[in-house]
Amino acid sequence: MSRIQKVFTDNKATGRKALIGYIVNGDPTREATLPTMHKMVEQGVDIIELGVPFSDPMAEGPVIQKGHERALTHHVSLRDTLQVAAEFRKTNTTTPLVLMGYTNPVERMGYSAFAEVASSAGIDGLITVDLPPEELSALKLELDSRDIDNIFLLAPTTTVERARRIVANASGFLYYVSLKGVTGAGHLDVDAVKTKLDEIGTLSELPLCVGFGIKDAKAAAAVSKLADGVVIGSVLVQKMGELASLTPEQIAEAVGKIIAEIRQGLDHA
Repeated sequence: MSRIQKVFTDNKATGRKALIGYIVNGDPTREATLPTMHKMVEQGVDIIELGVPFSDPMAEGPVIQKGHERALTHHVSLRDTLQVAAEFRKTNTTTPLVLMGYTNPVERMGYSAFAEVASSAGIDGLITVDLPPEELSALKLELDSRDIDNIFLLAPTTTVERARRIVANASGFLYYVSLKGVTGAGHLDVDAVKTKLDEIGTLSELPLCVGFGIKDAKAAAAVSKLADGVVIGSVLVQKMGELASLTPEQIAEAVGKIIAEIRQGLDHA
């Protein structure tokens, strides 16, 4: 059983909802990432999404775009991100790590080389935001051979026919984008989320997680009643940017406080 599968299996047995936290590697400094990852786990994150800095993060809103920009000023790369994952694995062998990024850096490294290094670094899943299922086969072959889950986004505008094609190529969990637009944007419509999750749930038995519009414990608790997990990112990245002048430990503590509040909201939903 993979680390991702174990999280959802264990959570189902206890009624716990998965909390997935996203940060950008190297944001606001290289030194802040690793202690923040450990603090996120300490305060209740079940899965970490580690953003790979990219020059054109098209799915991201202004907050996370700035996180990518800050990381790129430190010349943080895909290889650097894989090295951070490997360092994390030296002391944490249980928390799933999912890379979230864009196709270009992976393609430039080469699918086989990437999959091999990612596997060695302890990566459990990959989200490539701009890689459609029609162009996935070569990368999926390499991921499957190393037991790395391919995780897809589904949107409010995804048709049933399109969703069928996506879920046929997905593993780990399905990531539902709760609103039209980019990360951190808009107002969360819980009723609309429920309607779409009910539809997707008829197509796949994979766990369903919701992100892109969850900014606090109240929103997380509301969505958790409908899904197997929630994803938070913008609120964490914004806090890290605000505290860029502080020490890595202080940044980690501040992020951990947000995680703890949302974890409490989920557990009491």
